[in-house]
Amino acid sequence: MSTADQAVRDDEANALFSGLENLRGLVLAVSGGPDSTALLVLAARWASRRKRAPKLLAVTVDHGLRPEAGREAAAVGRLARRLGVPHRTLRWRGDKPKTGLQEAARGARYRLLAQAAVRAGYRHIVTAHTLDDQAETVLFRLARGSGLTGLAGMAEALPVPSETGSGVFLVRPLLRVPKARLIATLNASGIPYSEDPTNRDPRFTRARLRALMPALAREGLDARGLSRLALRLRRAESTVEFAVDAARAALVPGRWRERGPITFPTKRFAELPAEVGLRLLGRAIAQVGGEGPVELAKLEALYDALRQARLRLRRTLAGALITLGNDRLTVEPAPARRAAAKRCASAAAGKGRFTK
Repeated sequence: MSTADQAVRDDEANALFSGLENLRGLVLAVSGGPDSTALLVLAARWASRRKRAPKLLAVTVDHGLRPEAGREAAAVGRLARRLGVPHRTLRWRGDKPKTGLQEAARGARYRLLAQAAVRAGYRHIVTAHTLDDQAETVLFRLARGSGLTGLAGMAEALPVPSETGSGVFLVRPLLRVPKARLIATLNASGIPYSEDPTNRDPRFTRARLRALMPALAREGLDARGLSRLALRLRRAESTVEFAVDAARAALVPGRWRERGPITFPTKRFAELPAEVGLRLLGRAIAQVGGEGPVELAKLEALYDALRQARLRLRRTLAGALITLGNDRLTVEPAPARRAAAKRCASAAAGKGRFTK
């Protein structure tokens, strides 16, 4: 048996969960599949070996999309009881979208998990994302034309805002563990698990990319290699963000007002390395426009237009108005769109009239 097919040892699990031992509690996201079932088993064993360990709460989200989901959640509950871990099942209620279903389901899952964490008084959600999931994420984002940030893959820890406004963190301790080792861990203990058929459904992009992985591995592009690429790009990402922070402090020191305006000296902004200038501009637009992160392709088009402009230039993007002058580049809230204003005026003028 190769190392990639061996069960996760106790000392390895200790290292995987290192840094979590002093937390108050952990919400374990457990669907019943092999990865999350192994997470439940490994976390429970790890906690039982320690004199001091966080409380554990296993949470299963039933999206209401498959009739088997209820039985799978019940099976997770039985296993959790055997391991001495409290368990809850949460349901995604309401209408389901006809398009973008997997993305919507993912958003609902994190929202429900965050709510469970807040109710329990915990601040950390633990998911079972693996080395294979990281590789699929890199391929998925590569296919969609992501930049450096997207190709850096999933972070091992990041904040997840909850509906209550309290900060909850998402932790992925298994991100460097191959899926095969988690399955081997369950098989070694005779622990059953379920398989979600949507993971193989070719209607979904991730399932199609997953089917390509064996062929890519034969060409040397295996999950470990793709995950290693993500790790290196994340290192580069941190370096670029450090440079953007330094540029922000040098060009526009102090606190940025929520609705701006934000003004950069044109000459000094033009002298920034392209990636640094692009990101700094994106930050300003996101801050002032109020519509969140800017789509990369649109931001790149705007940045190229600014670099090529000979005289003044005025553009709007994501709720912000960007004006390039001889000595300054200004980002401020965009005025109300003319079309919207015209519609409002027409509606007002039409009040009280009869139509046939």
